Amino acid sequence: MCGISGELRFNNRPADLAAVERITHHLAPRGPDAHGFHSQGSIALGHRRLKIMDLEDASGQPMIDSQLGLSLVFNGAIYNYPELRSELQALGYQFFSEGDTEVLLKGYHAWGADLLPKLNGMFAFAIWEREKRELFIARDRLGIKPLYLSHTAERLRFASTLPALLQGGDIDKTLDPVALNHYLNFHAVVPAPRTLLANVSKLPPATWMRIDAQGNTTQKTWWELTYGAAADEQAYGLNEWRDLTLESVREAVAIRQRAAVDVGVLLSGGVDSSMLVGLLREVGVENLSTFSIGFQDAGGERGDEFQYSDLIAQHYNTRHHQLRIDEREIIEQLPAAFRAMSEPMVSHDCIAFYLLSREVAKHCKVVQSGQGADELFAGYHWYPLVDGAVDPFAAYRAAFLDRSYDEYRNTVQPAWLTGDCAGEYVREHFQRPGAHAAVDKALRLDSTVMLVDDPVKRVDNMTMAWGLEARTPFLDYRLVELSARIPGRFKLPDGGKQVLKEAARLVIPAAVIDRPKGYFPVPGLKHLEGNTLGWVRELLLDPSQDRGLFNPAMLDQLLTDPQGQLTPLRGSKLWQLAALNLWLSEQGV
Repeated sequence: MCGISGELRFNNRPADLAAVERITHHLAPRGPDAHGFHSQGSIALGHRRLKIMDLEDASGQPMIDSQLGLSLVFNGAIYNYPELRSELQALGYQFFSEGDTEVLLKGYHAWGADLLPKLNGMFAFAIWEREKRELFIARDRLGIKPLYLSHTAERLRFASTLPALLQGGDIDKTLDPVALNHYLNFHAVVPAPRTLLANVSKLPPATWMRIDAQGNTTQKTWWELTYGAAADEQAYGLNEWRDLTLESVREAVAIRQRAAVDVGVLLSGGVDSSMLVGLLREVGVENLSTFSIGFQDAGGERGDEFQYSDLIAQHYNTRHHQLRIDEREIIEQLPAAFRAMSEPMVSHDCIAFYLLSREVAKHCKVVQSGQGADELFAGYHWYPLVDGAVDPFAAYRAAFLDRSYDEYRNTVQPAWLTGDCAGEYVREHFQRPGAHAAVDKALRLDSTVMLVDDPVKRVDNMTMAWGLEARTPFLDYRLVELSARIPGRFKLPDGGKQVLKEAARLVIPAAVIDRPKGYFPVPGLKHLEGNTLGWVRELLLDPSQDRGLFNPAMLDQLLTDPQGQLTPLRGSKLWQLAALNLWLSEQGV
C-alpha cells in the first residue's frame, strides 16, 4: 500500500523530476515508511512506501530490473503473489526480493497485459518498458486503488490522488459542468474517466492504458461483470448459493491475512463487518482488534450503534476500541478530512472513517472492512423497488438520484447548466447487455460505478490519510463474480442480502443478523443545526468563496429550512453544496 506518481514527456523531452518530487511528497501519508525516485530521459517515477508485504529494502520502489528493462511503481497488494511467484520460477525467473512487487514486475515481463486476469488483489501500477519506450498503467477490477491522470499534448502525469497531482503544477483547474451535474444528482458519484476538474481524469476500473514516448495511446477494459447463473447452476436453491457464498467469503478473508501481523476490523456491528470478525477467528487470528465509532445524537436520531458492535466484540473477545466524537471535533476535523479526499464526497461516513482511521492507525497497519456487501448482495432499500417496477430506470432514479433535472436547473447558475447528464448516464447503463433482470441492472451499476466512486474511494482516501491499509474481502473478484451469478430472488428477501445473511448465520450470532439495518451515522451532518448549521452558513455565504456555482435563491431556500430539504436517500441537500465548497477551498480551486 503506497502512493505512486510519474511523468512521461513526449517527443524525447526530459521529464520534470521536480514536479514528480512535489507530487510524491504530497503522498507521504499514504506511504510514511520510505520514498524513492527514478528518472531517465522522458520518464520519471516517484513512490511513497507503506511496508506491509516485505519489510526489506529489496522491495523498495521504484523497482528497476535492468536485465528485463523494466521499471515499476505500484500501489496495492497482490494476495496470490506466492502462487504467481512459483509459476514464474518454473518459467526460469529468479527473484531478489520476497514481496508482491517483484512478482508484478516479472509477471508483466512474462505475460504482458495477460498478467492482469491472474492477479487477485487491489492495485494501480505503472511499468516503463525501456526498449519499447512505452508506459503501461493499469487499475484493478473494482477500482479499489485509485489512479488520476493529467494528459496534455506535451506529457502524461499520474498520481494516486488528485490533490497530489495538482502539486505538480501546470494543470488548469477549470470545473467540468458535466461532472458538476453528476456530483449534484448522482449522489456525488462522478463516473470515470471524469473528475470534477475538466483537465484531470481517472483511469477507469478494470482498464489498462499503454502510451508511448510520442503520446500515442491505446486503452482497453480487461474485465467486465456479467450477471446470470451459469448453465450448471440454474437449479441451485438457497442452500447451494449459501454454501458457495460462505466458502467464497471465507477464502477472501483468509487470503487477505497474508503478511498482516497486527489485524484490525472496522466493526459497525452490522452483518458484514461482524462476519469478518467471526471468519478471522476461524482462520486462527488471536490478537484481533476491533474499532467502532459513534457521534452525538441529533434530530432525534441515534449517533452510534455500539450495542451491536459491543455484542460481537464480547462474543469473540476482541480487543475492542470505541471512539466517541462530539460536534466540536467534527467541525474541527472536517477541513482535514476534505483535504484527504481525492474528490468531494457527501457521505457522512467520510468523517467517520477519517477519525476512525486515525484511531486504528495507532494500533495496527492493516484493517479489514466490509465495504461492497450491500452493492453485491442487494442490501439497499431501492433494489426491491427496481425489481418490481414497470420502468426500472425510473424507479432507480426516483430512489437514488438526489434531484430532478428541474430542481438541478434551479440549483446552479445558468453558466453551469448542461443536459440531464446523470440521468442519461444511468439510463444508458441500464440498457447495456450483460444484465437482463431489472435488479441486476441496478446491482451492476452500483457495483461497478457507485461502489467505486463512493464507498471504495471513501475507504481508500480516509484510511490512507493515516498510513493504514484497508483490505476489503467482499471485493475479492471471485466473490464478486459469484454474487453476480446468484439470482435476485435469493438476495432480495429478508430485507435484502438474504443469501449472505443465511451464510452469516453459520458463523455469527443471530442477534446481529436480525437487527435493523444501520450504518456509520453522523446525525449532525444530516440534521444541520446549532454550531454546525452556523458553520455551513458561513462557508456558503462567504463572498471570498463564491465561485458563481449556486443560485442565491436556492441557497436562501436551503438555509431557511435545512431539515426539510433532504434527498431521496435522506441526505442533506444543503450539506452537498457545503461539502463541494469546502473541498474546492481545501484544494485551492
